[in-house]
Amino acid sequence: MCRALKEARCEVKVCTTNADGLEVLPVKTSQWVEFDRVETIFFSSAAGEFKYSREMAAWLNDHVSDFDIVHIHAVFNYSSLSAARACRKHAVPYIVRPLGTLDPWSMSQKRVKKKLFWRTFGKSMLENAAAVHYTTEAEQRAVETTLNTNHGAVVPLGVDLPPSHGSSSSLITPHLRTPYLLFLSRLHPKKGVEMLIEAFASVMGEERFKDWKLLIAGEGDEEYIRSLRALTRRCDMDDSIEFLGWLDGEAKAAALCDASLFVLPSHQENFGMSVVEAMSCGVPVMVSPQVNLAAAIEKTGAGWVVRVDKTSMKTALEGIIESREERQRRGEIARRLSSELSWENAATLLKQLYVRALVTN
Repeated sequence: MCRALKEARCEVKVCTTNADGLEVLPVKTSQWVEFDRVETIFFSSAAGEFKYSREMAAWLNDHVSDFDIVHIHAVFNYSSLSAARACRKHAVPYIVRPLGTLDPWSMSQKRVKKKLFWRTFGKSMLENAAAVHYTTEAEQRAVETTLNTNHGAVVPLGVDLPPSHGSSSSLITPHLRTPYLLFLSRLHPKKGVEMLIEAFASVMGEERFKDWKLLIAGEGDEEYIRSLRALTRRCDMDDSIEFLGWLDGEAKAAALCDASLFVLPSHQENFGMSVVEAMSCGVPVMVSPQVNLAAAIEKTGAGWVVRVDKTSMKTALEGIIESREERQRRGEIARRLSSELSWENAATLLKQLYVRALVTN
């Protein structure tokens, strides 16, 4: 996003912490560095999800007035809170992107802590924002209806096209010569992976589908991943389901481009970047109604929208696997749909949003 904004002739700088999940990034702190081709300043933060950083808060208070506008990403952490406070104090307009954290499903997780944070800090943060940046209309409707907020604006994210459309799946699993379904995302209970494993196991109970595989790519909590592996063993699917871990670069491109179907059965997904990446490879997708791209996928016929339950997913998978021609047809539609989601378009819309915020504040 930042690199695309730079191409659109915006001067962009990133202020953040060195938090990397529960780990820390090996970066220099409290000084400007070039990180992934963007000028960035990192600050040390305390361990944990809240990302407390007294140094970052102090820097923002001293320097936020150097900027025309601030784009805050996320809600439930100290970094976002301190940024919004500094902006209000120095009359700098700011925009908040909730990242799906205000969706009703997300708000129901760790409910007490989030409710307390929302009433104490979050509601004021959004009410005083120049705009709230949603990435889909579905996300905007869900949040504004349940939390009674307004002044939202929808700007979809872009997608980086894979580096190679002719990659070989030998980059992933050298022995793999069979068609496969691909799940590629963070491994988390909200992603519906358990239901996918069970539905796939039910389909594999039929001899005609025996040559298919399910590849699961991504990282997550080690205990949770152990539970997914244990479920795979209980379903007697060790030979048909493979856990690939984190994929990036050519290996990720190979996994996406060679897949016969991409599956993301999330209980909540405010955008679904991996879905768009798969579609850009001409791969049809199967998503849950809770993936906020589902409406566009269903409307255009770029894939299938299926409820997250074992029966619905099993029935859908059987039909999808049986019809190669239909997969190819929907894959071509998916490629065309993904072409509309470019970082160039996203940057143009964001720049327009920034200008409106500056004019009205």
